[in-house]
Amino acid sequence: MNTTSASAAATPQPFFITPAEVFSEFSHHHPSVARINNGGLGCCPSSLISSQRQIQLQWLRQPDEFFFNQLQPGMLRSRNVIKDLINADHVDEVSIVDNASTAISIVLQHMAWGFAEGKFHSGDATVMFHCAYGAVKKSVEAYFVRAGGYVIEVPLPFPVNSDDEILQEFRQALEKAKQNGRSVRLAIIDHVTFMPTVVMPVKQLVSICREAGIDHVFIDAAHGIGCVDVDMKQIGADFYTSNLHKWLFCPPSAAFLYCRKSNQSSALHHPVVTHQYGNGLATESSWIGTRDYSAQLVVPKILEFVNRFEGGIDGIKRRNHDAVVDMGEMLAKAWGTHLGCPPHMCSSMVMVGLPACLHVSSDQDSSKLRTYLRGKFGVEVSIYYRPPKDGEVGPLTGYARISYQVYNKLLLLLLWFIDISGKYLSLLQPKATTLPLSH
Repeated sequence: MNTTSASAAATPQPFFITPAEVFSEFSHHHPSVARINNGGLGCCPSSLISSQRQIQLQWLRQPDEFFFNQLQPGMLRSRNVIKDLINADHVDEVSIVDNASTAISIVLQHMAWGFAEGKFHSGDATVMFHCAYGAVKKSVEAYFVRAGGYVIEVPLPFPVNSDDEILQEFRQALEKAKQNGRSVRLAIIDHVTFMPTVVMPVKQLVSICREAGIDHVFIDAAHGIGCVDVDMKQIGADFYTSNLHKWLFCPPSAAFLYCRKSNQSSALHHPVVTHQYGNGLATESSWIGTRDYSAQLVVPKILEFVNRFEGGIDGIKRRNHDAVVDMGEMLAKAWGTHLGCPPHMCSSMVMVGLPACLHVSSDQDSSKLRTYLRGKFGVEVSIYYRPPKDGEVGPLTGYARISYQVYNKLLLLLLWFIDISGKYLSLLQPKATTLPLSH
């Protein structure tokens, strides 16, 4: 044996998580449900649930000691982990909140104060895509519009074929606002849109906002961290939020809000006011009264879990993306349809056109189909209705949003396909295995 071979043989090889161990980590999932909707509410492995439970018991065992000596140091450790994951400049730019909806409320509350304090004027605008999450739209209505603001909604082309189509629509909307004499104070941009799901060209969109002189840029990335690359220095937004419980395996519910250091960042406050008010958003958010903070404190343990996989979180993202695209293309071929966007615009989720004979012709139809699939076949999947455009002939109006996470098995999921015969729907179930579809 030569020296190189002897050295290689002596070098310990990494032991990555095995399929059996992955199965065990998610064995608490319902055994008869095909979970292909991880983008909905996320997932959490058993080891992290156990770690969370230990934190809960530490609190309950001696809550005063935990509050005075463990809570704030623990929050700081979690914020430092997030800071490194998102490539932020400083830990003070990172606040931990319970979910992305709280983060958007923090930013929009700040914008509403801009009207009250005379910094903004009635009719000043916020711009966002029409497919923004429903809770975000309601928050804009509650804070921004009520304070005197105006909303510009940008249509998201769908199906979409390129980033340029999105960028063109965005530029046109800003140009129209300029012609109407409106000052755009805030841009709200999804990193990964909710429904239909598309990875947005956030770097280019932020750049357009800067060129247009928009005051603030907020990236709503509920499906961000753990699903797509998240780098604050590259993206360049003023605010960025992402849930940790959707694609980063954190127990519900936990999210972060990044606020780029600026003269105005200290003016942001948590909407729940406690004695920490005025000590900075990160400190305010770390104590909003007596409640369970264990999901936010368990964040460092997430790294231990994801690093059991080859390539860590980056490897997980890459494999999830490749698997969901493969699955989407297979289903589109079987159904004679198409994907909602090119593979490079997919994350760990993909939109797949449903056969036209399913007659998904309204939001009510999509809801009924989803309920039917859940109740009749144990398939948990989001269904999207796309209204036809004027003049379209025979368009696809129904799409399935397929998610892929580490607990899914591609081979078993490939057995899920639709066979049309006449006017009825038939789902073929796996026959030669006792494993549930989601494992």
